[in-house]
Amino acid sequence: MDRQKLPPLGGLAGRPGLPPGLDARSAAILREIVEQYVETGDPVGSRTLSRRLPQPLSPATIRNVMADLTEAGLLFAPHTSAGRMPTEKGLRLFVDGLLQFGSLSEEERDTIMRALHAHGRSLEDTLRDASSMLSGLSQAAGLVLAPKSEGQIKHIEFVALGHGRALVILVGADGQVENRVIETPSGLPPSALVEAGNYLNSRLSGLSLVELRREVDAERAANRTELDQLAAGVVESGLAIWDSGKDGRVAALFLRGQSRLLSDVTQIERLSAIQHLFDRLETQETMLRLLDLAEESDGVRIFIGAESGLFGASGVSMVVAPARNESNRIVGAIGVIGPQRINYGRIIPVVDYTARVIGRLLG
Repeated sequence: MDRQKLPPLGGLAGRPGLPPGLDARSAAILREIVEQYVETGDPVGSRTLSRRLPQPLSPATIRNVMADLTEAGLLFAPHTSAGRMPTEKGLRLFVDGLLQFGSLSEEERDTIMRALHAHGRSLEDTLRDASSMLSGLSQAAGLVLAPKSEGQIKHIEFVALGHGRALVILVGADGQVENRVIETPSGLPPSALVEAGNYLNSRLSGLSLVELRREVDAERAANRTELDQLAAGVVESGLAIWDSGKDGRVAALFLRGQSRLLSDVTQIERLSAIQHLFDRLETQETMLRLLDLAEESDGVRIFIGAESGLFGASGVSMVVAPARNESNRIVGAIGVIGPQRINYGRIIPVVDYTARVIGRLLG
C-alpha cells in the first residue's frame, strides 16, 4: 500500500481560534493545566503555572483566572489547598478548541505499516496485532472492531438432544463448523427437525446466513412456506440463534492492553467501573454501537466520560475512528480507551493513520 495515497487527518482538522467565552489569557492557563494534568495526573498550582506560561503573570493573577475557570465548571480543586484539575467539561473544551496535534513521523508510519503488512499471517492475527500495537503506542487499551464476514453456508442440520433441546449444526463453505443449542417444544417429533433441515438446505444455494434469513422471511410473509407449524418453529429458532443484531451485522472485537486502565486505579468504585466497562465491551450491543459511532463520523472522534453513552460515568476517554475501504464504506472501527488524562495530541494521529491502513486491509 502506498501511504501517500492515504487522505490527510480527518475529523478534528481545521480548528477555529479561541473557544467561545475564553480570552487568550484564560485559554493559555486552561491549556497549560490540561497538558500538565495529562502528563502527571496531579493538580496544578499557580506557582507552577507562573513558571511555565509563556507570558509573565503573577501567581495572584493566575489564581484569579483559575477561580473564574472553576466557577465556569472547567476546573475543580480535588483538595481544599491543592491546585486545580480539569473537569470533563474543561477537557471537552480543550479537545475541541485548544488541543494541538501534529502528524506522525515517517518512522512511525513505517512502523505501523510494517506491523500491519507482515506476510504469512491471517487477517484475524493482523487485527489482533493491530490492537496490541495501538495499546503500546498509546499506553492505553487498543481496540479494533470489524464486522465478521458472512460467508456462504454449505449445510444446516438439527439434532435432537432430548429434554426440549436440539443442536443446530452450521457448516460453512470454508469447512468451518459451529454448533448452537436451541429450545424446542416438549414432545417435538424427530421428523420436524429433519423437515426443518431439509427446508433450509434446499434454499442455501450459496447464500450467507443473513441472505438465507431474508429469503425465509420473504416466503413466510408471502405465505409460501410448505412447513407445518412445528417445523416452522424449529426453522425460526434455528435461524434466530445466530441472529446478528441490527441489519444482520456481527462484530468481532480485538481488545488488548486492558491492564493499562487499572495501572493507577486504587479506589474500589473505580475498579468496579472499569470492570463494568470490560463487561459492556464484550456485548454485541456495545460493539454494534461502536460501529454506529464510527459510521456517524467523518474522522476521529473523542468521547470523554459518559459522552458515548456506552460505559456510563466510568472516568475514561475513548478516541475512535472509522475504518473505510477504497469505496469509502465503513468496514470497522479503530480506537483507544484510556483514562481521561490520555495524551490526546499523541493518540489522535496514531488512531487516524491506523484506521486508514486497516480500512484498506479490511476492504
